[in-house]
Amino acid sequence: MKLSIIIPCYNEKQTILKILKRINNVAIPDIEKEIIIIDDASTDGTRDLLKRNNKKYKVIFHKKNQGKGSAIRSGLNEATGSIILIQDADLEYNPEDYAKLIQPILHNEAKVVYGSRERNKENKQHSGLQFYIGGLFLTWLTNFLYGSKLTDEATCYKVFDAKILKEISLKCRRFEFCPEITAKILKQGIKIKEIPISYNPRKKTEGKKIGFLDGLHAIWTLIRYRISG
Repeated sequence: MKLSIIIPCYNEKQTILKILKRINNVAIPDIEKEIIIIDDASTDGTRDLLKRNNKKYKVIFHKKNQGKGSAIRSGLNEATGSIILIQDADLEYNPEDYAKLIQPILHNEAKVVYGSRERNKENKQHSGLQFYIGGLFLTWLTNFLYGSKLTDEATCYKVFDAKILKEISLKCRRFEFCPEITAKILKQGIKIKEIPISYNPRKKTEGKKIGFLDGLHAIWTLIRYRISG
């Protein structure tokens, strides 16, 4: 069994090698890990680090910055695993959660699994009040529009049966990957199972890139796919 880990990356010189080390240190019995990094035209030296390590991993270099969603779609084209997991290039999410995230798919209990920060009561911190409230609102809006019972729609850790994910036509370019894939999964009647995960948030001053306009775009994406079918 192979797990494809897709890592969209833009200007993460300080963390990319650290997260790759953490991923490599995670051993999951009978699971082969395929790591696919998409450098989205970084300008801070990340690109040079990845060029020196591109024999260890699959690395895709975008010639120009296209956005997180585009980077994920590039990674999906290269993924050969039967399970696909999305991993950010920072240190907010812990790869030690991989084993429990993939278990429902391995045991045929689910086709899609989200790692929920809200279901882990030990998570006491957040990146900022605006991010916390924004995430709660997006989750509420998702549940309202699609009749789901999610607790953390905006989580990075989204895990898929590869066949299910690759059959979905994605058009996302930036941070709207999360609401687009969530909307399209739920509209197909596929249930999303949530697993509690750990979370170590970073703030805007530490490199967090999502902004207010991305939040508005996420709201519109959820509404648009509810209406358009």
